[in-house]
Amino acid sequence: MTAKLDNARALYLEGIRDGQVQQALDKYVGDRYTQHSTGVADGKDGFEAFFKPFLQRNPQRDIEVVRAIEDGPYVFLHVAQTLGGTTHWVTADLFDTDEQDRLVEHWDVIAAGGLTSPSGHAQTDGATQVTDLDRTEANKAHVAEFIAEVLQSGRTDRITDYISAHQYVQHSPQIADGIDGFAAFTAGLTADGKALTYTKVHHLIGQGNFVVTLSEVDRAGAPSAVFDIFRLHNGLIVEHWDVAEPIPSPAEANNSGKF
Repeated sequence: MTAKLDNARALYLEGIRDGQVQQALDKYVGDRYTQHSTGVADGKDGFEAFFKPFLQRNPQRDIEVVRAIEDGPYVFLHVAQTLGGTTHWVTADLFDTDEQDRLVEHWDVIAAGGLTSPSGHAQTDGATQVTDLDRTEANKAHVAEFIAEVLQSGRTDRITDYISAHQYVQHSPQIADGIDGFAAFTAGLTADGKALTYTKVHHLIGQGNFVVTLSEVDRAGAPSAVFDIFRLHNGLIVEHWDVAEPIPSPAEANNSGKF
C-alpha cells in the first residue's frame, strides 16, 4: 500500500473511528484541504468543527475501509460505517493528494447502508482485490464509453458491448443481477417518468480491474451526486456498486459544492 492510500485510510480510521481528529489532520492533510462533503467547511478548521460534535453524538463508531484504489494523485475509498451499533452508512470518498502524498481535496457521497439488492447482495460485499494492472487505461476507456453510449446517449442496444452477458453482479439496492435486471430497472424508471440522465462525469479514475466515476445525475429533475464503482474482467463490466446523494443547496453544502 502506498503512502497516499495509507494517509487516506488513516484520516478515516485514526481521525474519525478512533476520534483523534487534530492529530490525524496534522499528520495526513496538506497545506490546504478543499472540502466537498455536505455540511463540512473547507480547511482543517472546517473538518474539526464538523467532526468534534459528530464524535460526541456518536461515541460508538465501527468503520471499515472495504475497497481502496489509486490513480496518479487520486485515492478512492469505499467505506462501511456503523454508528451506535445500529445505524449503517455507506460512503464513497475521493481524495486528491500533494507531492508529499498528503490529502488536499476531498469529495464524498454518503447513503443509508444495511440494504441488499433484489438478488441478495449487500452494498459493499463482493470482490476487493485489485488485479490486471496492465489493463487500467483500457478499462477506464471502456467505462467512459459505456457511460457516454448507454447512460448518456441511451444506446441500450449496445449494452452487451460493455456489460458481460454471462456475469453481472449488482450491489445497488434497487437492481437485480444480470443485464435483464439492469434493463428492467431502467425500463421501470422510464415508465414512472424518472429516467436517469448522466449530466456530467466529473471524475473517472481506475486501477487495474476497478474503475470509479463521480457523476452528476438527474433523476426526473432531482439532481444527485453518484459514485459508480465498476469491476471489469476480460474487457467487460462484471460487477457494480453505487452510492448516491442529493446535491445540496449552497447553504447546505457549507463549502464549494459537491463537485
